Amino acid sequence: MKLYRVAAFLFTSVATGLAAAFIVLLLRPQLLAPAPQDGGPPPPRTTGPASYADAVAYAAPAVVNVFATKITRTTPNPLFRDPLFRHFFDERAGRPAYRRENSLGSGVIVDENGYILTNNHVIQGASEVRIGLRDGRQFPARIVGTDPETDLAVLQTAGGELPVARLGDSDRLRVGDVVMAIGNPFGVGQTVTMGIVSATGRDQLGLASIENFIQTDAAINPGNSGGALINARGEVVGINTAIYSRSGGSQGIGFAIPVHIARTVLAQIAAHGRVIRGWIGVSGQALTPVLAKTFGFRHRQGLLVSGVLDGGPADQAGIRPGDLITRIEGEPIRSAAQALDLIAGHAPGDVLKVAVERDGRDLELSIRVAERPPQED
Repeated sequence: MKLYRVAAFLFTSVATGLAAAFIVLLLRPQLLAPAPQDGGPPPPRTTGPASYADAVAYAAPAVVNVFATKITRTTPNPLFRDPLFRHFFDERAGRPAYRRENSLGSGVIVDENGYILTNNHVIQGASEVRIGLRDGRQFPARIVGTDPETDLAVLQTAGGELPVARLGDSDRLRVGDVVMAIGNPFGVGQTVTMGIVSATGRDQLGLASIENFIQTDAAINPGNSGGALINARGEVVGINTAIYSRSGGSQGIGFAIPVHIARTVLAQIAAHGRVIRGWIGVSGQALTPVLAKTFGFRHRQGLLVSGVLDGGPADQAGIRPGDLITRIEGEPIRSAAQALDLIAGHAPGDVLKVAVERDGRDLELSIRVAERPPQED
């Protein structure tokens, strides 16, 4: 009898404990999760905002339609100049004809003074430009200046009170960040598409002389050119410029000019009407592991000089083909685009300290910057 009472007491205690544990686990299921490993990276967030409507509402009013009109001259067929032909037909058939061509793109109002960033190819050759705001207002705009090397242009309008976009920091973009493209594709009206940053620093695409593009899979279509690429906070981080496509439509590979480049172009054009860039007269390519091994360089990154302009700044300073430029003003050189960007950012007359590896020795040369000559469009 006594043994029976002990067994009953133990059974009741175990059953009560299991029931209590079951209730606790129902209320606190996270207790079943494995303990985090010390020193490991935190797990990635698997959820984000349910909506980016606030970011779009913040940025979209400053994105405008850009209507450009170009007057083109058509050359008549040489047959029209034949006297016999003109005898039987209207003499006016042999005269040059003029026609109006209209193009459509997008732009971003970036300044209280009415400055607008867009693409150079949107307004190139235009005799008349108008902008259209999301609220339906339209105003004439003038071309302040263009920069074919980056495919950027600056317009200005005196349209009174205008919404102004907030510019972000494109240098802080990371692959995987959410971005949205705002523009007017195919003239259907303002449209927003969403994607991520697929890559940064894209170059050697043949789209412009100076290339340092943000790649995104946000859909960019004809008419989006010059529009805004914004981050999740509604800040403009790029100016949409091109797509890679075999069909003419978006295939998930779009490119935008980083806003830090657009800022520089805007400031230069607003101040001088054109962009003044530094130049030292060298050409080259980024050092690769194969080239480093072939030429026996100790450094593993830099700009391998392939050409030096006779009499140019680099030539006068002693730079030779085959030199490896490893640093400019103390900044390690990782790519040709980065080196070009660093040099272009200095004013003519500045003196650059350039570190070079030559024949296994490290040298430091001083190069006086000249103004970059105009490049062919």
